[in-house]
Amino acid sequence: MEIRRNGSIPHVPGPEGWFTGETRMEPLFAANEARPFASAAVTFAPGARTAWHTHPLGQTLIVTAGLGWVQRDGGPVEEVRPGDVIWFEPGERHWHGAAATTAMTHIAIHGLLDGKSVDWMEPVSEADYQAGSKG
Repeated sequence: MEIRRNGSIPHVPGPEGWFTGETRMEPLFAANEARPFASAAVTFAPGARTAWHTHPLGQTLIVTAGLGWVQRDGGPVEEVRPGDVIWFEPGERHWHGAAATTAMTHIAIHGLLDGKSVDWMEPVSEADYQAGSKG
């Protein structure tokens, strides 16, 4: 058994190439030989979001606070709230983040394939992001 105490791993800002706006990442657990997936809690300030990206083994998000927007490539921007669970298929191009005026926190869980968990792409355009405010 392992217990990792809340606050024992420092939060870090989301890297600029991966996010637009102010984000804070808190690693929850890393992948290892017995657990081939990792998790982090990510908090997005209003208007903050990820860049477009994919995950080789998919990704699960669990919204824990606030109001967020998620979108898969070619689909509408969807509103998500605390308690919502979102699954992105392996290789499905997508983004996620806070709504324009409300912060959002989610827990992200993703597997590793050959040591890789994500492929980052270009930032989400302002037009694509703002489509969420029309939904």
